[in-house]
Amino acid sequence: MPPQIKRLLPLFVIFIGLFLLARYFLIPESFGKYGFYRGFSLEENAAKKVNYAGKEYCVECHDDVQAEKSQDAHMDLSCEVCHGPGQDHADNPDSVEVSKPSGRVHCLLCHSRNPAKNQNVIVQIDVSGHYINKDCIECHNPHKPWDLKNQDTPGENF
Repeated sequence: MPPQIKRLLPLFVIFIGLFLLARYFLIPESFGKYGFYRGFSLEENAAKKVNYAGKEYCVECHDDVQAEKSQDAHMDLSCEVCHGPGQDHADNPDSVEVSKPSGRVHCLLCHSRNPAKNQNVIVQIDVSGHYINKDCIECHNPHKPWDLKNQDTPGENF
């Protein structure tokens, strides 16, 4: 056996031993129980508090908003897409308020022009040329966006 191999073989055995030792201490006990991830993560996620109430809870009290929303472009969106998690509000409606977003930034998360988005599904606007000094809700009702509040405003290409 060449002398180089005699010197490298113990280093290789030490390296493999250190690797196996590190693997023993670093890989969780439940890894691989249900697949290529920690099995305990399922129990941990199931124990987390639910934050989203769902559209059904919102409609119980806000059926007027749902009726308005059901006739326009945002009809399939859950209320919590814009207003955020609502479970706390559903549990305590008198003491917990939901977010009521305003300003351009929130609407533009979905509606700013982006070639990667399907333009047939999501109406996109050119941010630099579409009423840059106004908030979206000054002209659009967020629950019924095509029902313009300001009818004096001439139409514009989106």
